[in-house]
Amino acid sequence: MADSGMSESLFAVIDEHYGLVYRYASRLSGRQDEAEDLTQQTFLSARQHLEQLRNAGAVKSWLCTIVRNLYLRSQHQQQRWQEWCDDYHPVTTPDPKFEIDPQELQAAIDQLPEEFRTPLILFYFREFSYKEIATQLQLPMGTVMSRLSRAKTQLRTLLTSEPVAAGEPVSKAVSIG
Repeated sequence: MADSGMSESLFAVIDEHYGLVYRYASRLSGRQDEAEDLTQQTFLSARQHLEQLRNAGAVKSWLCTIVRNLYLRSQHQQQRWQEWCDDYHPVTTPDPKFEIDPQELQAAIDQLPEEFRTPLILFYFREFSYKEIATQLQLPMGTVMSRLSRAKTQLRTLLTSEPVAAGEPVSKAVSIG
């Protein structure tokens, strides 16, 4: 630390106000581990922004403002994360009529022509975006989207209808809409 006077004053602030900051963080969050994190983050932030404190008598309210802002920011991030999870990982109840054996699924995927199989695998099993798949396969994004749609149609047909005769190409056995 460059300035020993600043270090000493920060240590004095921590010693004097640690309990207050921790109790406030605990009341806000309702959880001990989160309160500990908020307290630590508060004093780190105070250290980084100590020059902003103009009135030494207002240190309690300044620290409480930092705690509150950090807490609100963490809640906002947590809410955004939850929204993302809800959007991309919807909770669904499996349809008991349509449970797929993993080997059956792999056999159906293996029957797809390579031009449909590769985008399907990259999208659903490797979680590539349309753009990433287009770049990887050196195709226009519209072609990737079309091939994924056709792959899903063929896969759905393979998994819900009669098996394709051995040696018969999937494209003949399945109508591509």
